[in-house]
Amino acid sequence: MKFSHHLLFLTAIIALLVGPATFAQDVPRDPRYPAHWFAPVVDPNKPGWEILPQEAGPGEVILSKRHELGLLSNFAPTPFVFRGKRYASLEGFWQMMKYPERPNDPRAKFPGLEWKYTREQVAQMVSFEAKRAGDLGETNMKKMGINWVSFEGKHFEYKPTVPGEHYKLIVAAMREKVKQNPEVKRVLLSTGDLILKPDHHQEPNAPAAWRYFEIWMQIRSELQHVQRPRPDDKPDRQLKLIKIPRSFGRSPQRSANKLVI
Repeated sequence: MKFSHHLLFLTAIIALLVGPATFAQDVPRDPRYPAHWFAPVVDPNKPGWEILPQEAGPGEVILSKRHELGLLSNFAPTPFVFRGKRYASLEGFWQMMKYPERPNDPRAKFPGLEWKYTREQVAQMVSFEAKRAGDLGETNMKKMGINWVSFEGKHFEYKPTVPGEHYKLIVAAMREKVKQNPEVKRVLLSTGDLILKPDHHQEPNAPAAWRYFEIWMQIRSELQHVQRPRPDDKPDRQLKLIKIPRSFGRSPQRSANKLVI
């Protein structure tokens, strides 16, 4: 009996040490999709926030920044124009809403606050640079005791329980991102009917705007409805690999456990 208990204990320890890289191989993968989307990654320097590709369940795929599906991240350098202004990334668009719009903005006039960047500068940032700028903006929001951000002079709640103006703006910006970046559109459609999952741990009950993977599935469905193939069309099985900047998806703060997309 004592030997059995020791054996069970050792089995559990081995499972923890091996991790999902090995056990995820038992999950059946659809051969229609590139194998590298699900390939086990063993990275001793993996940041705490990251969910690895092999952690996808049956019928799922992780939108990992380690390959081309990272183009669907808000961090990706995929510039787009929205309502007459250019943004370098969705992350820049998202985070600049925390910054003052003009000199008479209550955020600009609040005593004791330091705004390290202008709203326009944040709009031209990508990846972790934009995220860090947004963190500074959110710190100032807490000092002010406000829970709103702004766009075109309109204030609205940042984390509403029911999707509101912020969510509508994010969805509209994501549609422009895919519309103005053909490679993003191609990559999104290449995911077919897979269930898209985030590559980072999110807070429980995250607001709808944070669930970018669900928004992408909605947009994908819309695109598929418009571009239904003819019966004689053959699916394109060849996916073109793209070059993603080495800094993209790499955080200098490895200890962080949470990440905003």
